[in-house]
Amino acid sequence: MAAHFALKGRRIARGRARGVVLRSEQPISFLGEVNPQTGVIEAEDNPLRGRSIAGSVFAFPHGRGSTVGSYVIYRLKVNGVAPVALINALAEPIVATGAIMAGLPMVDQVVLESLPQGASVEVDADVGVVTFL
Repeated sequence: MAAHFALKGRRIARGRARGVVLRSEQPISFLGEVNPQTGVIEAEDNPLRGRSIAGSVFAFPHGRGSTVGSYVIYRLKVNGVAPVALINALAEPIVATGAIMAGLPMVDQVVLESLPQGASVEVDADVGVVTFL
């Protein structure tokens, strides 16, 4: 069996998921920068503007902005347009709370530059590991 390359992080919200990395170089405010009905990034200054986070392993440095962002993450899940997992360089309470409420696996303390855009990965947040598939 071939060994898979893995990155070690810290568990924020339990769970496991597989998907393709969508990485933002910029922090995200879920309130106003991600459409909760479609999952599309609407931030004017984000190079990912117009891309959907639905079904992705969404990696970004950290969240920013309003505490309502936690509920936006939950609404993304309810509307079927949430990412399958979240990866941060450094988690903060708004995104962590949203991940827990929505049941999304989440890890942080991962070097985002080690996650190529479009890479297939498995996030095992129970042990805080991101494995390349």
